[in-house]
Amino acid sequence: MTKPRKCKICKAPFVQFSTLHTVCSPRCGLELALRNIAKREASHKRILRAETKEARERLKTKSDHAREAQTVFNRYIRLRDGKHCISCGTSNPNIQYAAGHYRTVGACPELRYEPKNVHAQCNKHCNLMLSGNILAYRAALIQKHGIDFVNWLDGPHEPKKYTIDDLKAIKLKYAKLCKEMT
Repeated sequence: MTKPRKCKICKAPFVQFSTLHTVCSPRCGLELALRNIAKREASHKRILRAETKEARERLKTKSDHAREAQTVFNRYIRLRDGKHCISCGTSNPNIQYAAGHYRTVGACPELRYEPKNVHAQCNKHCNLMLSGNILAYRAALIQKHGIDFVNWLDGPHEPKKYTIDDLKAIKLKYAKLCKEMT
């Protein structure tokens, strides 16, 4: 005589007729089959999402990676500096702040991801309407980092050609810093 087993669905004891017999009744068998189908579908969807994510990652261009790295870098700058404009000194919590570059990305792309070249600025007034409010920005940078550093920022720099791997590393670095700050 075989030892009674517990049904996988209702946990009721039953006598097993074969090693494949795991439920006590046809109703529990149907429930088990439906659960197994749902598990397979969920697994299939998870695999499909992972494959789609990988395919999208492969299709990204260098400019897509640069944009993503810049977005994460700008978020880090806003978290680092808080709600305080380096140019005009405002600390109004009700306005939007941007990551303003002292040396712009167009003029000096090699300083694009240099944290000391980028500080929080009030978005509409200093960053957009006053085109960065560079004179006040320069005075604040001299006060914060010293004249030698500002002269270094203003001076010539070795051009940088960021690779996709470089951009991914920059994005990862600043995403990690952002996570630590929040």
